[in-house]
Amino acid sequence: MEALLPVLKSHPGPSVLVCALLFRVVHQLLQRLPVPKVVKQDDLRSWKWRNLSVSMVHSLLTGTWAVTCAVVWPETLSNIYTNHTPLSYVLVCVSTGYFVQDAADIIMTGHARGSWEFLLHHSLVIWCFLYALYTQLYVAGAVVALFVEVNSVTLHLRLMLKLAVAQSSPLYHVNKVVNLFTYVTFRLSTQFYLTWYIIYNYSWLNHSPYFLVSIMVMNIMILIYFYRLLRADFFPRSKSYVGQNGMHNNNSKKFLND
Repeated sequence: MEALLPVLKSHPGPSVLVCALLFRVVHQLLQRLPVPKVVKQDDLRSWKWRNLSVSMVHSLLTGTWAVTCAVVWPETLSNIYTNHTPLSYVLVCVSTGYFVQDAADIIMTGHARGSWEFLLHHSLVIWCFLYALYTQLYVAGAVVALFVEVNSVTLHLRLMLKLAVAQSSPLYHVNKVVNLFTYVTFRLSTQFYLTWYIIYNYSWLNHSPYFLVSIMVMNIMILIYFYRLLRADFFPRSKSYVGQNGMHNNNSKKFLND
């Protein structure tokens, strides 16, 4: 890791592209795995399943990685501006590569118009993460932001179960409770902590206006999708609404998983 770090820091852009290509390789490998029959019968479901599968790999990897960085180096939480370690820098590089790959997948497969909010989210994340990689500032902040990927694991599982029409399964009902817990613990709490940090230190942080605007946009989106999640899983209006809402939210709430 120590030997790799100088190369990454000297060429952050190409390093991100290499990571994006690696996630594309993962995408190709995952296509060899069996998928539910109901998924294979529909092109949109098939694309969503493949896309979510790669997202699941990213979330499992980076969510665990980010939390590990904070546990081993607690200063990650207290100094998100200048603190970073070789492991945290590589993490941000790898995660940026995923978001580049996912944005490219959405655009190249012709789903950009229906996934504009995902692309908006990805654009904000990619810009912020690239800034951190090139300036070596806010790297710890990017690591803390990746705590949300812990929740993304349960969100991905939820959406994949919906694609497989398994909303009535015991796994879905257990997961929706765990998903609610991780949403509050790892997504909402993380976003609010980062928001507080930027506001509290606004006067001296570099480019604080941009980062504050970016995170406020994400906060608004996250709260809207939290409301939709609660409405769909815990306060459905009717059975017919749940069924229709399931497919609608599969598209809109995919944003919460990147």
